[in-house]
Amino acid sequence: MANFLRARTISKTLDPMSNRSLSLLAIIACISTVASFGKSQNVPSLDEAVHARRDVWGEVAMKQPNGPSYEFFEKLLPPPRYVNADFHFYPIVLSAPNAAVKARLISNGSGVNLRGGGTQWDDNGTPVFFRVGPDQLTFGRFPERLQGEPILAEGFLPIVQLSYLHQSPIGAEGKISLAQKRVDRDSEVYQLEAFVSTDPGLAENGVVFTKFSLPKGISGTMTVQVDSKSPLKFDDGKVTDEKGQVLAYFDKNWKWEHQRAKAILDTKGFATVAIPTKPLAAGTPFEFKESSYSSQREQCATTWRGILAQGMNVETPEPIVNNAWRHLLVQYFELINGDRIHYSHGNSYDKIYEAEGSDAALAMMVWGYEKDARRLIVPMLDFTRRGLEFHQAGFKLNDVCRYYWQTRDSNVVKELRSWSKPDRYRTSAKETVSGWDIEAKRLDKNRTGEHGLFPKEQYCGDIGTYVQSLNANAKAWRGLRDLSSVLGEVGEKAEAQHYSEVARDFRKIVLTAIEKSVDRSTTPPFVPVALYTNEPPHDPICDVRIGSYWNIIIGYTIASGIFPAGSEGENWIPHYQEQHGGLFMGMIRSGGMSNTFWNTEFKLNPLYGTRYALDTLRRDEPERALVSLYGMLAQGFTRNTFICGEGAAIVPIDKNGRLLSLPPNSAANAHFLSMLRDVLVQDSDANDDGKPETLRLGFATPKRWLEDGKSFKVERAPTAFGPVSFKMESHLKDREVIAEVELPKRNTPDRILLRARVPNGWRVVSAKVGDEKLSTDENGTVDISSFTGKQTIRFAVKK
Repeated sequence: MANFLRARTISKTLDPMSNRSLSLLAIIACISTVASFGKSQNVPSLDEAVHARRDVWGEVAMKQPNGPSYEFFEKLLPPPRYVNADFHFYPIVLSAPNAAVKARLISNGSGVNLRGGGTQWDDNGTPVFFRVGPDQLTFGRFPERLQGEPILAEGFLPIVQLSYLHQSPIGAEGKISLAQKRVDRDSEVYQLEAFVSTDPGLAENGVVFTKFSLPKGISGTMTVQVDSKSPLKFDDGKVTDEKGQVLAYFDKNWKWEHQRAKAILDTKGFATVAIPTKPLAAGTPFEFKESSYSSQREQCATTWRGILAQGMNVETPEPIVNNAWRHLLVQYFELINGDRIHYSHGNSYDKIYEAEGSDAALAMMVWGYEKDARRLIVPMLDFTRRGLEFHQAGFKLNDVCRYYWQTRDSNVVKELRSWSKPDRYRTSAKETVSGWDIEAKRLDKNRTGEHGLFPKEQYCGDIGTYVQSLNANAKAWRGLRDLSSVLGEVGEKAEAQHYSEVARDFRKIVLTAIEKSVDRSTTPPFVPVALYTNEPPHDPICDVRIGSYWNIIIGYTIASGIFPAGSEGENWIPHYQEQHGGLFMGMIRSGGMSNTFWNTEFKLNPLYGTRYALDTLRRDEPERALVSLYGMLAQGFTRNTFICGEGAAIVPIDKNGRLLSLPPNSAANAHFLSMLRDVLVQDSDANDDGKPETLRLGFATPKRWLEDGKSFKVERAPTAFGPVSFKMESHLKDREVIAEVELPKRNTPDRILLRARVPNGWRVVSAKVGDEKLSTDENGTVDISSFTGKQTIRFAVKK
């Protein structure tokens, strides 16, 4: 990989923390690892991959034995690790469920609630630094000394564990022999474990309980520095400010020296501290006892296990997949602020965004958290952002319709129709009403722009150029069409008929606009966002900024289903993304004209690939969907902690990691959770009438999951027809795969399909339920529509 990103790219690659040129040796060290793996697997170099118009790494992954895998993508690049903040390493948000006050643990262990420094980062409580050794170097200062990545207790609980190697420096030693013998000594390994209390009495203060230990070494020194601007007082194990508010609690192992707390550790003991993110008022009835850490830890673990038990359960043969979905759901409840699902926390994205918030709420819903989705939808119906009103209206109608079909709760449709908009959400005096009714009327009554479309609005949130947006118009059609079907189901026949007719006529108008705006000079034809304006094809897509934004937002048109199934245009957009530089490891690319924030012009915005990935599943292209799933898991998230930002650099800063933007990100969680759910369970509207009628099970599961002796199961998966559960066990040595299915009882799908995706070299040759034989297709699919309740399906397989 000598020609790494071409010489011009290396010369422009800057460390955003220091504005100095990167160490070429560090980059080469990283590249050599990737190159070695790539050569053995016939994988194109990083230079070739970032300049290719096709997703060449994704295509190689699809050709691997049994298709894409986490292990394949994991080796290609170091993970996201760094942020543009003074604390440099990505932050881990820790919070009690739904709490307003949240803590920030820095992922290298350097401290809690450290200041970001830049204007994009919010201050988050009193900074507290963790320092190791008698020299008091910050924990995690040198990433190569970290003993692996941060890990979560049990793989998924928000109890973070870090280990760091630091040898105590040798000072003056007095008289020693001139013939001194060399004696090597082991370096100390310090361990940190931290979580936020879920105790109702402490939850709203974001109290971080932290334990320090020394698993290796003879003696170690741990120092905690409370970096308050107020004079500090230490008394009775508490550090207080000038108002008497408690900033930290320490157990009996700490001593106060030089305005810092210090503990001497050995391999048999530990020291604990409790740090309120929001200081506890003087007189707060909390006593930090010797047993406090262990009791609070157990309460924390119990709380989160209880929340996870409320939703769908998935068990696969891959622990990394099981840990990911569990922790991503935990992160949701850590990011929720009351009844608001925020895009991020502790930075400029710490607020509601309509599209991204809808993705997060709906992902929670399909994982079994309907009540939580219900409360999160309300603030998003209240939310308005000027210049994007039609864009937002389509999402709002979609939220209500999706909620209805999963729950069939007609009362919620009535409750969400209309209410007085709270003052905090009003952007003008005219905005007095919230609810789906006003949004439906907005889309019904305001198609006053040219060509029968809506008036111009912003290209997207970050691009202020006003256009007649295909996304806004296509989503509006879908929202009105689906609303008409919902209203028909809940007994509002006249209103349903009206919106059905409006949607029918409007779809023709939008398809005509596409036909007159599409550019057929490319293969496949280019579909613009800006209708009737000659928006040129973006090729390569991410060469300039506007092309990147086209790539980021065009998925909204894909998901609208504006192109009828089987039509000429149905695949134009996803195939254009696949063939003109829109994807990298199955994730949405961005870039175009480097700026000082990033170390490279080659970037990813994974969360905006949700609709592309779900469309590959709809089109029954499971291998492409699995590229997106595993690409995200291996290179979109941080290792072990499953944290993503809105964007991430493709090119590493050094051998240890890549830059990511403003983590965490609730919509990125939705991206993975939505994909994994649809890999396993799909409820869909195959008839294109706004009413789901088809249930598909196991349609895109990785083939490795049915290697001999392996199994996977899904329990209590919500669908538009009611909960479904199924389990598949592989007995290839007996030439059989056994599926146990418990079908929905509430509503009966018109069609139920079950698939057994067996490893390469094997194929399904027949199937039966009891003595009844079933027809199978070349993909191992059977139709079980005629069955109800619990059934066992036996697939016969052979090589």
